[in-house]
Amino acid sequence: MILGATMIVTCEAFAMAQKLGLDPAVFHEIASKASGQSWSMSVYTPIPGVGPDTPADHDYDGGFAAALMLKDLKLAMDAAQTAGAYTPLGSEAEQLYQRFVNLGGGSKDFSGIIKMLDDSWKAPENT
Repeated sequence: MILGATMIVTCEAFAMAQKLGLDPAVFHEIASKASGQSWSMSVYTPIPGVGPDTPADHDYDGGFAAALMLKDLKLAMDAAQTAGAYTPLGSEAEQLYQRFVNLGGGSKDFSGIIKMLDDSWKAPENT
C-alpha cells in the first residue's frame, strides 16, 4: 500500500513538473535530495532517461506488473476493512491502479501509471 501510493504521488509530481516546463532530470536531482526523496523517486524513477536504469527505460516492460500492485492493494484494502482502519490514500491508490489495469496496463510495470496520469497512455494493441 505504501509503495503503490508513493509511486502514484511520484508520478503526479513528475507529470506536473513536465507540464510546468521543468526538465525531468533537474526535477529528479532536486526532489531526490529534498523532502520529496523516496525509493520511487531515487531508485525506481518512473521517467525514462532519469536516474538509474528502471522499467521506465524499457517502455515499462519487466519489473513489478501493475496487475500485481493492484492485487496487493486489494489485499491491503481488505485487511483495512477487516481492521476498521481508515485508509483513504490506500483506497484511492487501489482505484487508480484498477483504472490503469482496466485501460490495458496490467502487464506493464506499476510505474507505468505515469502514462495514465500524464494523459499519454496508449493501451497495448493486444489488449
